[in-house]
Order: sequence, then structure tokens, then C-alpha cells
Amino acid sequence: MKGVIVVHAGAGKLMSADENLIKKVISDALRAGVDALTRGGTAVDAVVEATVTLEDSGVLNAGLGSVPDLRGTISMDAGIMDGLSGRAAAVAAVTYPRNPVLLARKVLELTDHILLTGSAADELAARLRLPRHPGPSEEVKRQYGEVLSKARSGDLYFRNSFNLAVQLGYVDTVGAVARDDGGRLAAAVSTGGIILKFPGRVGDSAIPGAGFYANRQGAAVATGIGETIIMSLLSYRAVSFINEGYLASTAARLAIQYHTSIHGKDTAGIIVLDREGNPYGAYNTQAMPWGFTRVGSGEVVVSGLR
Repeated sequence: MKGVIVVHAGAGKLMSADENLIKKVISDALRAGVDALTRGGTAVDAVVEATVTLEDSGVLNAGLGSVPDLRGTISMDAGIMDGLSGRAAAVAAVTYPRNPVLLARKVLELTDHILLTGSAADELAARLRLPRHPGPSEEVKRQYGEVLSKARSGDLYFRNSFNLAVQLGYVDTVGAVARDDGGRLAAAVSTGGIILKFPGRVGDSAIPGAGFYANRQGAAVATGIGETIIMSLLSYRAVSFINEGYLASTAARLAIQYHTSIHGKDTAGIIVLDREGNPYGAYNTQAMPWGFTRVGSGEVVVSGLR
């Protein structure tokens, strides 16, 4: 089996001026993931390396590009799952780490826990000497000011600000799924959450089965409106379809069809990878940039820009 890496850059709106930049970010993340596999790394190594690259891009709502909450501060969620062991770990509402996915991996490897949150998780990141987040970038501050200028005072309640974030396209997440040469599967996800969210809000990216899931047959990562993804257990649902014998393409479409039937359009997207190495991305939003590559192919495929 040849290794495969798949990533996405979030579901929602995409301005045409962003396409080349998004393509570059996706390509960079795919190369980072395939490089990890080429060096003999596991699927876990690949999804972490790819997700770190997406977090460090500064142009997506994760890591350095994370959007502010209602108070103007950043809090982030991330998760990771190893399909071989069946273990998952996540962090939620963290402010310290530059790369929350690295902290999630530490929780996976160093503890028996699944989810660590808030200041205690930040303290662990500091004790482990993980790189510290520098705070909102100038571009993120500009976006925050733009959203505030478009919001009436009554829109700064969660439900209305949530709708505003959807309209402006600030609902993306980043993530990766991979299969290594040994057939091991893994999934990882990271996000800054919904812009203008209530402080302390946790989305699907920290919930195994919702924002991410992997077993020995398949792996999936979701993106979109976290509250709806949590309620539909979107990633678990997609992998369950693979367990029933469907290919990744059919599993992804069926999962999104189910999600849309319950929660409506413009709510979610998902990338799915099965054990045979078939990748697929499905979404009910305007766009969900995603791509994949295989070890040794040298070809990067990017889709979902429209």
C-alpha cells in the first residue's frame, strides 16, 4: 500500500482572489504530510505535520489565523485520532499553543485522557515548552473590526452573530486524514472556532466522532457549523458507512446528505479516506477547498474551490 494524505481548508464561502493562495496552502500541507510518510512516518505523523502547516499559514481559521471570540480574544480547539489503536485526544478553548494540534498529540501520547480544556490545557502546553501563540495577527484584527462594523448591536448575541459569521464565511476549520504504507489510518483537526462566539464555546473539532474520527477501515474530518456537526456525529457517521462496505466517495456523500436533511444547506463539509486509499470530499456549502496526494506520485490534486 502506498501512503495517502488528504487535507481540507474549511467549508463556506471562497472569494476568487483567494484561490491561488488557498491552493498554495493546501499544496504545502499535502507536501508536509507526504514528506512525513516518505520518511517512514505513521499516519499520525502525517496528519499532524499537514495540520501544523495549515495552522501556520495564517490565512485559515486555525493556529495563527484563528478568529477572535466576542471579547476579541482567541481560543482554539483541536483533535487527533489514531485508527489503529482507536485512541483519540483533543484540547478545547486553549489560548497558549501556536499549534493546538501538537498539544492534542501530547494528550494522546502522554496521558490517558481524551479531552483537556482551558487554562489547565494551556498550562500543560507551557510545561511542555510548546511554541506560544503570538496573538491575533493584523489581518485577523482587521477581519474582527470588519465583522464588528457590519454587526448591529443586537447581532452580538450568539445566535445572530453565528448567522453573521456564516454569511461572511468565517466558519472554516482545517484538517487532515492519512493512510500510511502499513494501512494505518489517522485524522486530525484544528480550528479557531466561530468568529464572535461566546467565550468558552467548544465546537466539533474537540469532539471525537463529530469533528474527527478514524478506525482501521476509514478516517474522516468535518468542517462547518460545529453545533450541527456535533448533533449529527458527522465524522463517525461517514466512517460507519465505510464499515458497512461503502467506498469513501459514497460514504462522504451519504453522510452529507443525511446532515443536510436534518440541518439544511451551508452547514458542513467532510473529507473521507478509506483503507484502500480512496479519498473524497463532500460538502453542502458554496466551497470546501480540499486536496490529496500519494507517496511517490508527485501529483497534488486540489478541488472544491467552487
